[in-house]
Amino acid sequence: MIGGVLTSLGFFFSAFARSLLHLYLGLGLLAGAGWALVFAPALGTLSRYFSRRRVLAVGLALTGNGASSLVLAPALQLLLDTFGWRGALLLLGAVTLHLTPCGALLRPLALTGDPPAPPRSPLAALGLGLFKRRAFSIFALGTALIGGGYFVPYVHLAPHALDRGLGGYGAALVVAVAAVGDASARLVCGWLADQGWVPLPRLLAVFGGLTGLGILAVGLVPTVESEDSWGGPLLAAAGAYGLSAGSYAPLVFGVLPGLVGIGGVVQATGLVMMLMSLGGLLGPPLSGFLRDETGDFSASFLVCGSFILSGSFIYMGLPRAIPSCRPASPPATPPPERGELLPVPQAILLSPRGLASARDTTC
Repeated sequence: MIGGVLTSLGFFFSAFARSLLHLYLGLGLLAGAGWALVFAPALGTLSRYFSRRRVLAVGLALTGNGASSLVLAPALQLLLDTFGWRGALLLLGAVTLHLTPCGALLRPLALTGDPPAPPRSPLAALGLGLFKRRAFSIFALGTALIGGGYFVPYVHLAPHALDRGLGGYGAALVVAVAAVGDASARLVCGWLADQGWVPLPRLLAVFGGLTGLGILAVGLVPTVESEDSWGGPLLAAAGAYGLSAGSYAPLVFGVLPGLVGIGGVVQATGLVMMLMSLGGLLGPPLSGFLRDETGDFSASFLVCGSFILSGSFIYMGLPRAIPSCRPASPPATPPPERGELLPVPQAILLSPRGLASARDTTC
């Protein structure tokens, strides 16, 4: 709820910016801190709510990213044409303020895997002890590298389309096609992951690699002949990228409970977002620098695609990411009527009066 307020204030103050420094402070620092306070608790709490269909639930929640990109791509162009960038930021600030009532709808749960007492040391409170686990350390390194390229299309896909000769609404269409593929793939991949046919680390490595290849394809698309062209090759490459990136998104959070346990999933979600953001500090500025040096975004997308492919290769060190060469007995099949990959954690709803008052309320 605090994050919703900070994000809205960041947009509001940025609408009155007089220099780039004001935008860095408003959109970068204030709104960025607000998004961090929104995203990590929301995804971490969601992972604690579900056991049977956890990855599908995460994918369904993350579909909002793709849906908003689909709606906002043409809407923002219209707002810019009608109200200018300052008016557009004011309206976005009003929209993001709705994150506050969304936070009010989240209910905390007490699960059997939770630690018996809150952590006392700052390192334990931040979850830095999770890096002592080999699997999480491998996952963290791969995720940081992927973060170096994952956010580049969010920032530079529309400018890349403009560089390739498309008009303003043609570039918005490219972003919308990528958003449709992203949103639909999150649902399909969430359902696929919950079936248990393929281990989650293996799916993570595969779809991470496909995301890198999709960004490479976007960077290699040739220039269109005129602004009136639909840019078919770029639309196809953007759609392929959206499908692969959307498939990757629910997996990167859905795999966490298996790596750190349900009790550490909120801390792990925050660490994953921090690592991806550290990569994001490198990716878009590097992409912009290469654009300034080379005159287009081709080198930018090629380099950032290489970051994602490198991170996907590191994911192959996760348990069960690579098929075993020796025959192994299949894992125990859950009861068909439950269809769960993990046992349902016993949970109770926490009330303002504490744990004892809600002891008999099961969820």
